[in-house]
Amino acid sequence: MGTTARVRAPELRGRQWLNTGGRNLTLQDLRGKIVIADFWTFCCINCLHVLDELRPLEEKYGDVLVVIGVHSPKFEHEKDPDALAAAVERYGVHHPVLDDPEMDMWQQYAARAWPTLSVIDPEGYVVATMAGEGHAEGLARLIDELIATHEAKGTLHRGDGPYVPPPAPETALRFPGKAAQLPNGNLLVSDSARHSLVEVAPDGETPVRRIGSGERGRADGPAAAATFSEPQGVCLLPTHVAEVAGYDLVVADTVNHLLRGVRLESGEVVTVAGSGRQWRAEVDDHAHDALAVDLSSPWDLAWYDDKLIIAMAGIHQLWWFDPIKRTAGMYAGTTVEALRDGPLAEAWMAQPSGLSVSADGTRLWIADSETSAVRYIENGVLGTAVGQGLFDFGHVDGPAESALLQHPLGVCALPDGSVLIADTYNGAVRRFDPDSNQVSTVADGLAEPSDLVLTPAGEVLVVESAAHRLTRLAPGALSAAGASTVDGPRHRTERKPTDVSAGEVTLDIVFTPAPGQKLDETYGPSTRLVVSASPPELLVEGAGTGTELSRRLVLNGEVTAGVLQVTAQAATCDADVEHAACHLTRQDWGVPVRVVDGAVTRIPLVLRGLDA
Repeated sequence: MGTTARVRAPELRGRQWLNTGGRNLTLQDLRGKIVIADFWTFCCINCLHVLDELRPLEEKYGDVLVVIGVHSPKFEHEKDPDALAAAVERYGVHHPVLDDPEMDMWQQYAARAWPTLSVIDPEGYVVATMAGEGHAEGLARLIDELIATHEAKGTLHRGDGPYVPPPAPETALRFPGKAAQLPNGNLLVSDSARHSLVEVAPDGETPVRRIGSGERGRADGPAAAATFSEPQGVCLLPTHVAEVAGYDLVVADTVNHLLRGVRLESGEVVTVAGSGRQWRAEVDDHAHDALAVDLSSPWDLAWYDDKLIIAMAGIHQLWWFDPIKRTAGMYAGTTVEALRDGPLAEAWMAQPSGLSVSADGTRLWIADSETSAVRYIENGVLGTAVGQGLFDFGHVDGPAESALLQHPLGVCALPDGSVLIADTYNGAVRRFDPDSNQVSTVADGLAEPSDLVLTPAGEVLVVESAAHRLTRLAPGALSAAGASTVDGPRHRTERKPTDVSAGEVTLDIVFTPAPGQKLDETYGPSTRLVVSASPPELLVEGAGTGTELSRRLVLNGEVTAGVLQVTAQAATCDADVEHAACHLTRQDWGVPVRVVDGAVTRIPLVLRGLDA
């Protein structure tokens, strides 16, 4: 495993433990097991991808492997212990979770990005660190190596792990995500934590039928047998399109990385887009066979510009899908996670999670959750109505340029041209009025609202996700008199900045191929590095895209602080194996820096490293 000095894993300490039956775990309790400490935060789509990647490993190596989720929050709302407990259930986290609200463990394990994985061997030493997603194959090989080594040494202890499931809850819905009005007046709700769709009566409460068995899976078929995995957005197709396509609405089957079609009369489910593999490829502007293309956590859907637009939260883009031609492709965004307006092919987004089309069809509203922003597309250009960027959030009304949201997941265009916002982590419904350029609060005290539905009668229903229900807004809430102005707290994500010198600085991405893998240049250069800065003036030289994982940067001494935005990827293939599988490892970092005379001149970021 190398010749560098071994590093003892820091002791696990936090505010509380979840999924342990009330027991506080220590590293001594885990001695003899292989431990993966997964540093995550529940807003982060890449972290959710890793949860899904770890599930098969937890099942395969259940008697030797213990995954510990270390929850190190980005947003203020994520520091709430009740919100964390809800998220652990919502996302099916079936391993112990340590609540790390002050990010002490994050600092001690030197994490710099969400997600980060630290692998601890049965003797309590950190043997690998990796950032980002796509590490399942490499982890399996590493676990096999550790099993062989520690069985030979007698230091591996097989047996059950410390996970204790919480009591099963009983509610009609469980973490509903999105909803849509059906032609018959009923509502169709994605019952995300129960992996199904529920049709409810116009009262928003009375269940009419369930589509999906309720088990996690990806099977097509009749309503009672079909399966989903944490579905989110639902969108009715225009009648003329549905007649040709053979189904009436499309569902964003988020964790399966699929789009599913549903025939309303029978409830039959069919896969209409997505291979089921998660997208890890190059950005292109081609049309692809819809069933062959890889998607990444589709979160919401809307019919706009004569096509179905997909909020592709997993790669910070919008995609399009044509149900008649059965093709799909990229619509907006570059996959860089940040806030930048402009032509669709050049704009940056961060986990778009909600879509709604204006009454006249000219504007597509977007809830861009990780930048706590409301964005819009009009005439082929992406703009920002409300929001400052990845690190600024809060609950502040007033002029749009200074207003703040906190991780909104839904938007709903109103007939007067304004837009309602499901301001999820503020527990509020907000309204942006383009005519006055003002943001106001329509309702608050809600439990993680994630979507909004405007009924034909003009009523507004809120998908109150963490309360497991649909809630009807008071009739006067949408009038000017019904809105209020909140001047609440302003927050900025305060991750400890790295002090760097002005002038020349070397950015190094540390990447070691997983055991049994080698860098692969079958489809071009095996590595790619994209660097930019906020503000742009921070970087005198070094911005742009290249193939080397080391980059000479020149920092502007007149800019005292900023954020380096770094995206790195590495393509690998299995070595010396017939029918070798290929893998793409990718990670985005936002690295806060402070420019200080005499500080460091090298910034190392670990994409994947052994013998940490």
